[in-house]
Amino acid sequence: MLISTQAAESGRSRRLLAALLGAAFTFVAPALAQAPKIDLTMGIIVSPGDAYSAMTASVPERIAKATNGRVSVTVSDSLVAPAQIASSVRDGRLPMSAALHTYLAADEPRMGIFNLPGLINNIEEYQKVRDAFWAKDVASIWAEKWGAVVLAEGAWCPTRLFSKTPIRTVEDFKNKRLRVHNPQTAAQMNALGAKPTPMAPTEIMPALERGVIDGVFISTCVGGAMEFWRLAKNVQDWGVGAITGWAILINKAEWEGMPADVRAQVKGAMDGLQKDAFGTYNAFVQAALDNMKKNGVEPWTASEAERAALNDPKFAKAAYDSWLGRAKEVGFDGPAYVNQVRQALGKPAL
Repeated sequence: MLISTQAAESGRSRRLLAALLGAAFTFVAPALAQAPKIDLTMGIIVSPGDAYSAMTASVPERIAKATNGRVSVTVSDSLVAPAQIASSVRDGRLPMSAALHTYLAADEPRMGIFNLPGLINNIEEYQKVRDAFWAKDVASIWAEKWGAVVLAEGAWCPTRLFSKTPIRTVEDFKNKRLRVHNPQTAAQMNALGAKPTPMAPTEIMPALERGVIDGVFISTCVGGAMEFWRLAKNVQDWGVGAITGWAILINKAEWEGMPADVRAQVKGAMDGLQKDAFGTYNAFVQAALDNMKKNGVEPWTASEAERAALNDPKFAKAAYDSWLGRAKEVGFDGPAYVNQVRQALGKPAL
């Protein structure tokens, strides 16, 4: 009798547990099934051959994998103009973009600190400054002025000058019409007697063909992939505006509206992208140089003495003056900021 009662009790317990589990599943399953899918669009700049292009193209797959398909990203290079790639996120026209800092240097000079002559000369120095303070500082600026959250960063391949005729002395710059992409390089070119011209990458080849410009400062990888060397066979490394950083951004409201677990998954994926962006940087540069050499182009690098002549105060001062003047207008201590960079690089203060 006792055994029978215990068996009955055990049976009732199992049925109750099954009922409770069934009820729980009834509520949980629809919740899981109905978890809203998040669709995002990311604007990018046309930049074939560069790590920027490879990394931004990988965003959809990385994020889809990290979120188990819950977040979908569509990448487009035709939705907004390059100069609007950052403001489109701030204004809510796009939820995401991959913006170049240098395009904003006229408005916010800290975004163009690497454009100052002789200050940051290569990717190693860029990373030192970035790790020391600049990444954190610029993340605050993105949030405050553009309403954006930084998900990942990287850098374009080093800037080189592609020109129709050799430009291998300071005197060679005189009267040359050169495409530039930042105000500091423009100021330095003016001081050298050149004629700086802003121009979108897609306009460069027609401008070279028609003789509108004599040369172009651009990423080694982008210039190589777009084959500017076919018309501008002289590919020179003067160290001018050597490094151009970029950042993958997301609208702050869009980011904060995501569930916390999804944000963590997305950020993890973007941390991996950033590691790959810097880790593969030199390989992209070397591939671009090797391809140009294979096509009969021999890249040239200015000597330390030639770079020193180019960055002599009589030519570099104009770039620093324009940057420091804008810093004063924006409301921060420009000389102190430059010295903070120099300190991070182990260089003496000015």
